[in-house]
Amino acid sequence: MNKRIIILGISAMFLLWSCGSGNSRQGSGSTHGHHDHETEEVHDHHDHENETGHDHEAELHGHEADLHAGHNHAAGEAGHSHGAEAAGHSDEIVISPEKAAAVGIATETVAPGRFREVIHTSGEILPAAGDESTIVATTDGTVTFAENYTEGMAVGQDQEIFAILSGNLQDGNRIEKARIAYLTAKEEYERASKLTDSKIVSQKEFVTIKENYETARLAYEALKPSKSGNGVAVTAPFKGYIKSLTVKQGDYVTTGTPLATISQNSHLVLEADLSQKDYARRYSIAGANFSTAYSDHAYSTSDLGGKLLSIGRSQNEGEYYMPVSFSIRNTSDLVPGAFAEIWLLCNEKDNVITLPLSAITEEQGLYFVYLKLDEQCYKKQEVTLGPNDGRRTEILKGLKPGDNVVIKGAYNVKLASASNAIPAHTHNH
Repeated sequence: MNKRIIILGISAMFLLWSCGSGNSRQGSGSTHGHHDHETEEVHDHHDHENETGHDHEAELHGHEADLHAGHNHAAGEAGHSHGAEAAGHSDEIVISPEKAAAVGIATETVAPGRFREVIHTSGEILPAAGDESTIVATTDGTVTFAENYTEGMAVGQDQEIFAILSGNLQDGNRIEKARIAYLTAKEEYERASKLTDSKIVSQKEFVTIKENYETARLAYEALKPSKSGNGVAVTAPFKGYIKSLTVKQGDYVTTGTPLATISQNSHLVLEADLSQKDYARRYSIAGANFSTAYSDHAYSTSDLGGKLLSIGRSQNEGEYYMPVSFSIRNTSDLVPGAFAEIWLLCNEKDNVITLPLSAITEEQGLYFVYLKLDEQCYKKQEVTLGPNDGRRTEILKGLKPGDNVVIKGAYNVKLASASNAIPAHTHNH
């Protein structure tokens, strides 16, 4: 009996110690979000106590879950209110109005309009007929330049270019001979004029004397004396520039030898090469735009007072193009003989969206423009291009009427879009 009491007492003490240890472990599990499975296995016969412990632990876990859920919800709200908005505007580019004005950014509102079909080809700028003159030697002799002339120099009308000296030749100084012959004929003519009325000189003799005088005068005037007085002057027929020089200082020339070509350069001919495949469209050609290798500017025949001169009706053997010629007024930077890229303008199309070529940027074979959204925000927009006329290009896809597109300074906007310093979004909705 005593042994049984002792055993029961020891068991009760062990149970009390076990319960205290289990509660301590439950408290630790509540703090760290875990419960002790080992305690459950050892004390699995104390269903009530362990069940109660688990209820408390579950309740603690529930509170922790609520706290975590509340934290996640707050984070989600923050992400929704800030992160999502920033992501929605990450493709916008911000440039202040002051910076936009400084780099020359300009825009154009998209509106459908007329646009001509084009034939893209090449050609050449040629001098116009009658716009050039070749000056030749008026006598035999050696050539002396009046000044240090070179090709491309401007000259005025009747400006002396060369002097031809003939004093050291066998025939002597021709201008001096012509001057003496002229003065002699003039004196004879004046004397005969006074004697005609008195019948001392017959009318027939007077006519002969007059003819001799006119011939001598013309011969002398044709041999204009040079500024130095030692030779015959060769002058420019009109104001222009020296296109080419065909002689050098000291060359011997005979009468009629070409010395130089003087060009007025006021009118030119734009000659385009029309391919056989486009020949059926020749009657629809109304004008042309063109550009040269030495200039980024695109010219238009309409801006230069141009008109269509002719369209070739045949082609030379071995050639596959026929000439289309336009007469144009020259500007200071058009050079005869220069090659040109040409867009022949044909039939007009209505309701076409076009943009200047300066609005287009290219990246890896794709084409983009930049839309202006408000005073300081811009957006990159991909577009599909159609044909261009050298100045404007047709937009097949990507734009709609009313869009405000950057047409000047597009590459400045492109550079701004690549800058990490540009904020993602600053304008208000």
